[in-house]
Amino acid sequence: MTSIDSVTLEVADPAAAARFHSTAFGLDSSLVRLRSGGEPTSGFRGFTLSLVVSQPGDVDALVGAALDAGATPLKPAAKSLWGYGGVVQAPDGTVWKIATSAKKDTGPVTRGFDQFVLLLGVEDVRASKRFYVERGLTVGRSFGGTYVEFAAGTGAVKLALYKRRALAKDAGLPADGTGSHRLVLSGAAGPFRDPDGFVWEASAPAAAAS
Repeated sequence: MTSIDSVTLEVADPAAAARFHSTAFGLDSSLVRLRSGGEPTSGFRGFTLSLVVSQPGDVDALVGAALDAGATPLKPAAKSLWGYGGVVQAPDGTVWKIATSAKKDTGPVTRGFDQFVLLLGVEDVRASKRFYVERGLTVGRSFGGTYVEFAAGTGAVKLALYKRRALAKDAGLPADGTGSHRLVLSGAAGPFRDPDGFVWEASAPAAAAS
């Protein structure tokens, strides 16, 4: 089964972005890679990165750490029908959502997370679903033309598809945007470009044991 090993963000200052990821979320380069440059972009970049955590206190801890590290609040952490979550925008422009389905804390608060999810905003969810299934991804959950979530398999990143305008609204941003997504996915299925212009690169093969 095809899976995503990591994501690469194109940023103006990789060193500063790496410091933010480490300070705010405890992430290292094995999950989120960084490289300088990339094509110009403006407005909503068409995707969000999500950290799914165990309880509301963990959401508050991670959102607070992100804001302390220089993030901009887009949606304050709050209760909703599905749980509790908040949205911030990193200094490099990437949108991060921190969320839980739990309604209350049941243990000590931590800054750990259970899942790392990449949500792509697409124009036609059904068409993009077919495209990815044809390239080896397995559907985990699907809600018609609204939302699709693929099984993570052995990969560290779970992929999901959402209508672009709905994703922008969920992030607290206008849906308008042009130019590069400034995001590259790494997996065994690559290289290719999907119907919405998201780029996959082939993962480097594992080194043979000596």
